[in-house]
Amino acid sequence: MKSFQNLLLLQNLYRLRALDFKYSDPFSINKKNFIEKPNSIQELTNNISTCHLCDLSKSRTQNMSGFGNINANLMIIDYTVSLNEDITNSYFTGRTGEILTNMILNVLNLSIEDVYFTHCVKCKPLNSNTPSTSEWDSCKDYLFSQIEFIKPKVIVTLGKDAYAKVTSENENFQNVRGHVINFKEYKLIPIEHPNHLLRNPDDKKIALKDLKTIKSCIC
Repeated sequence: MKSFQNLLLLQNLYRLRALDFKYSDPFSINKKNFIEKPNSIQELTNNISTCHLCDLSKSRTQNMSGFGNINANLMIIDYTVSLNEDITNSYFTGRTGEILTNMILNVLNLSIEDVYFTHCVKCKPLNSNTPSTSEWDSCKDYLFSQIEFIKPKVIVTLGKDAYAKVTSENENFQNVRGHVINFKEYKLIPIEHPNHLLRNPDDKKIALKDLKTIKSCIC
């Protein structure tokens, strides 16, 4: 609880500094505003965009709260925000974005507007490092609330890290990749990250098979 209180204090201090406050009288924390679940995905998005619960708020250009159709049957979850995504505020940027776009358009036969895309950790990691456990802990309620609001038929996680964070499972990724997993009331399918396919083009055939599995579950 003490750690949570410290995070709330830090968030308020950042807000005051953004308003050029040099000094303020002691204030009480209204925990209700932070503990109560948001009533809509729009409210949740606003909460994410003003979040200062961890140190990543110091280095980001912007938060990447999520993009796409809030009534989507397909939700795609990446692990972290890349440098390109942070700079451009785009979810389909660079060569990895190109691959992901081709997957959606040419294999799943969906448009970008048919899916919802988000990250486990909503801000770019410091110096492109792997996010810490505390940074993920600050973000995970946002992610699981997004899933509850959107209620997709299928959740696709990109790469082993996203799969591990969403499911809290640390088994060998190749044992689950491409499999349909029952996750709460959803079907979850882990696939290789587009970055992996850039480095290992021979695995594109495997990815194609996994995408066909995803397509069959959405229909």
